This record gives sequence, structure tokens and C-alpha cells, in this order.
Amino acid sequence: MDYLYLKALHIIFVITWFAGLFYIVRLFIYHTEALSKEEPDRSILSDQLDLMSKKLWYIITWPSAVITLILGISLLVVQPEWLKMPFMHVKLGFVILLFLYHLGCHGIFRQLQKGKARYTSTQLRVFNEAATLILFAVVFLIVLKNEISWIYGTMGLISFAIVLMIAIKLYKRFRKD
Repeated sequence: MDYLYLKALHIIFVITWFAGLFYIVRLFIYHTEALSKEEPDRSILSDQLDLMSKKLWYIITWPSAVITLILGISLLVVQPEWLKMPFMHVKLGFVILLFLYHLGCHGIFRQLQKGKARYTSTQLRVFNEAATLILFAVVFLIVLKNEISWIYGTMGLISFAIVLMIAIKLYKRFRKD
């Protein structure tokens, strides 16, 4: 397959994978909150969120992750010189982190399917931002094709994470009022 078609398909499936990851954690948050409600609301909401989560996870998110991986490997086979570039090593490190995040989501998914919530909705909101940080890092790495001057890149990601945490705290306070 032509390089540009591989690249286009890879980008499409990265987008659908991230969309699935972002939305599944939102469903986890709603599901966790539903488990603290009284019956019959608890059962009704939990059943609906179980179904929505299953469809999202197994029809969109997992297939997108697998196809993204296959297309990414295909791109590296077509362009093996990328493996000699430092930015690609850093990017692949973030991709490994993203797969670990994905597996973490799978663990949470399985717990919630059993009706158990190990994390609070606030903890899940914070967890959700890890994917955002990885997305920012990967996009900047792939567009700029350098390690983003580790000092500035690291400071930028830390600053962005702090802003996200402040936003989550403000949102929590706003929800209570």
C-alpha cells in the first residue's frame, strides 16, 4: 500500500482510538456516579452504561487501537529510517504509555462491568487527562520531528498538567455549588 494511504489511515484510526479513550473514561465517571444512586436509578443507569461501554470498548476503541498499531508498524516498515531518528524513539515511548493507559482503562472497564467502582469520579477525571497529555506530546513530536528541547517540552507538559488539575478542581467546586 502507498505510504500516504497508510499515513492517512493511521491518522484516522489514531483519532478514533483517542475518541474512544476519551469517551470511555467519561462513561466510567457516569457509571461510578450511578453506582452511588438509590434504586431503581442505580440499576437502570448501570445497565445502560454497561451496554454503552461494551459497545464503545469492543466495537470502536479496541479495534482502533489494534488497527493503529498495525498501521504504525506498517509505516515503520515502509520508512525504516525513522527508527534512526531520536524523535521517533521518544514518540514510541509515548505510544507504549498510551497502550499502558489503554490497558488501565480495560481494568477499570472490567471492574465496572461487575458493578464495582474502585476510583471516585474525581480520580477518573484526573486519570482522563493522562490521555490528553500523551496526545499533546505525540502530536508535537510527530509534527516538529524533534525531541522538543527536553527542558521546554517537559516544562510545557508539566504546566499543561497543572492547568488541567486546576481546571478539574474548579469544575468540582462549581459542581458542588
